[in-house]
Amino acid sequence: MYKIRDMGFGAVEIPVEYPELIDGEAVRRALEETGLKAIVCGAFGPSRDLTHPDAAIRAGSTAYMRQCLELCAEWNAPVFAGPMYSAVGKARQLPEAERKAEWKLAVKGLREVCAIAEQHGVRLAIEPLNRFESDLVNTAADARRMAEELDHPSAGVGLDSFHMSIEEKDPGEAIRTAGKWLVHVQVSENHRGIPGTGQTPWASLRDAIREVGYSGVVSIESFTPEVVELAGAVCIWKQLAPDQDTFGREGIRFLQQLFKS
Repeated sequence: MYKIRDMGFGAVEIPVEYPELIDGEAVRRALEETGLKAIVCGAFGPSRDLTHPDAAIRAGSTAYMRQCLELCAEWNAPVFAGPMYSAVGKARQLPEAERKAEWKLAVKGLREVCAIAEQHGVRLAIEPLNRFESDLVNTAADARRMAEELDHPSAGVGLDSFHMSIEEKDPGEAIRTAGKWLVHVQVSENHRGIPGTGQTPWASLRDAIREVGYSGVVSIESFTPEVVELAGAVCIWKQLAPDQDTFGREGIRFLQQLFKS
């Protein structure tokens, strides 16, 4: 984590694939020593799906999120982010009645997760995914509708500029749609590469972030083929930068300049 801090970052987003493999105490010490703020991001594969017809799968999904929220509490992380409503990769043409039934299952499950999050003082950042990765929550309007339906102080919205580049007409308008519900922002380019090297309308995104009064973390989300399981889930089969250090250094430099102007 010292390298992350020395690059100029003030926070680190920690993906939690397998909570049982993480030494929470060691991570806590590293955060304290570096002064970095933590955000926790969940990983939602086929076995973590609140819309699954098998009640045991749904219960296991809730149990996983409970573990993630416990890590949030240990690390003083204010936000737990991710597409927590369903499994990534479910992109199907469903009858409307079936889709509504899955939505209801997701809301029911997330109400329970909200209650757990509240106990730990954590906000949920419900993240929309693009249509190739999810058929349930794709836009800021979808995520806001889910948060409003949950009607719980722990429910919020997290937006990712990559997914916005596919699903939204304007990322600035998406930020405004999330409005007061916005609790986390992830960024990369439209091609998932280094911020500032693609087609993302960064000024629109920045201006909207300021307009809605968002004061949370703007987190660079990057992937590498070297992390095989995660790369497979998001179809990253080629390098997006010479190395991850370059991704981090150039990305943070671009964002610092963006938010100075």
